[in-house]
Amino acid sequence: MRSETVKIGYQRAPNRALLRSLGVTDREMGQPFIGIANAYNTIVPGHIHLRSLSQKVQEGVAAAGGVAFEFGTIGICDGIAMGHEGMRYSLPSRENIADAVELMVEAHRFDGLVCVGTCDKIVPGMLMAAVRCNIPTIVVTGGPMLPGYAAGRELSLIDIFEGVGRVAAGTMSEEELGELECAAMPGCGSCQGLYTANTMACVTEALGLSLPGCAAIPAVDAAKLRIARESGERAVGLVREGIRPRDIVSPASLTNAIRVDMALGGSSNTVLHLMAVAREADVPLDLETFNVIGEETPHICHMQPGGPHSMLALHRAA
Repeated sequence: MRSETVKIGYQRAPNRALLRSLGVTDREMGQPFIGIANAYNTIVPGHIHLRSLSQKVQEGVAAAGGVAFEFGTIGICDGIAMGHEGMRYSLPSRENIADAVELMVEAHRFDGLVCVGTCDKIVPGMLMAAVRCNIPTIVVTGGPMLPGYAAGRELSLIDIFEGVGRVAAGTMSEEELGELECAAMPGCGSCQGLYTANTMACVTEALGLSLPGCAAIPAVDAAKLRIARESGERAVGLVREGIRPRDIVSPASLTNAIRVDMALGGSSNTVLHLMAVAREADVPLDLETFNVIGEETPHICHMQPGGPHSMLALHRAA
């Protein structure tokens, strides 16, 4: 195990002493050390519930015979950052996240990694770190928000953007927009449609780096807690089986992920992020690949923001 670098031999007595100060037992010294990169914070709706998911991951790691160590990463909400100077900081945060995960993984010689995150730049940054470090890794995406509801119809963030345009055009009052604003986003989770966050969750699952079904499970569904625990268990299994991200992220799996993206009609930002992940994995991927797959793949979903259906509908149809 990689972690033996910090826990085997008399020369590592100082390292072990520090680990013991954390409560690590003699038995646990012989178990795989699993890092949990958690993007929890209280400013991003898609992240505010990640503390409970990370706790379930830790339970799963322990149940499978591993030792979990949680650490944090930053996370920016593209929606809150949109329309002002803050948007300049969103994409650079992806590299910050990738670097932060790499620093923690390499400094502490973790045997495996679980990435717990949601939203636009966070999951891509974690994927980049996973293939860069190339230790056994599994991703738990936080899940979509439930649809909002008002006046007999489901709502999502796109309805608010459109409402702003209607107020500007004089076809909606500011009071009506305020009512819409209060109804559209009912709780935790990533924005309800196939915006970048949920598209990247689907792509991560299609790549084979999340457990089947993880992407579409709503943030508030108990199934998300269960799959988080199962992911923690699987992380230990991946370590014992020696399965690494670069064994999974291949030309074939990237093609599969792009095909799923095209069939769903996901965010075009996946081009930006998948090419970055592929580069970290040393797998060739260019724009023409997206064009070729797009031309031969039928678009079978009509998802928000281009259509009426939320991620909840996709989850129920699965």
